[in-house]
Amino acid sequence: MLAVDVGGSHAKLLTSGETEPRQFDSGPGFTPRALLDGVQSSGAGWTWDVVSLGLPTPIHGGKVIAEPVNLGAGWVGFDYEGAFGKPTKIVNDAAMQAIGSYEGGRMLFLGLGTGLGSTVIADGMVEPLELGHLPYRKSTFEEYVSDQARARRGKEKWERAVFDVVARLSAAIEPDYVVIGGGGVEHLAELPPNARRGSNENAFVGGFRLWDPDWPPR
Repeated sequence: MLAVDVGGSHAKLLTSGETEPRQFDSGPGFTPRALLDGVQSSGAGWTWDVVSLGLPTPIHGGKVIAEPVNLGAGWVGFDYEGAFGKPTKIVNDAAMQAIGSYEGGRMLFLGLGTGLGSTVIADGMVEPLELGHLPYRKSTFEEYVSDQARARRGKEKWERAVFDVVARLSAAIEPDYVVIGGGGVEHLAELPPNARRGSNENAFVGGFRLWDPDWPPR
């Protein structure tokens, strides 16, 4: 199995037979064709039979329904399975990391990075969300807890905003626990109440779980 986790600045990949992920750059001009080229180049020497692809954009019924905000164009309507030449499952990138982080019950996953990824998994049912785009203060949640916000406002203000955002979303969704993942979690010295630290590596676990006949747990 090949799992590919596409973010706003990098795309990472790992097969189920390997232990060390590989990566290549993404960014504002990144297109599906660049993704295929990057996978072929970075995945040289690896083999796989199926593909799991996590993309930072809304996915419905296994199809991309909107262009990613932080990448280039051309993602809607692209024939991913045809391009890879293998059976391919596509999910939201936050959902893929959430699936890999899930330990039962009702979980709220929040991914801190270029944006704010969000997913709820309740008793094995996965519901990708776009909470980062909801109004918050003078803008949106994403504008206060993203990597750009930390660089612009400073770590202390960013950290206070993260705690406030987690508290507000937890009050609305009432999860059993919160997992905070994405690259931004590394900048949190402490975590909000009822939260545990996630890992970007869990995206690969989630990608592999998509092909597990025992997922979702029942």
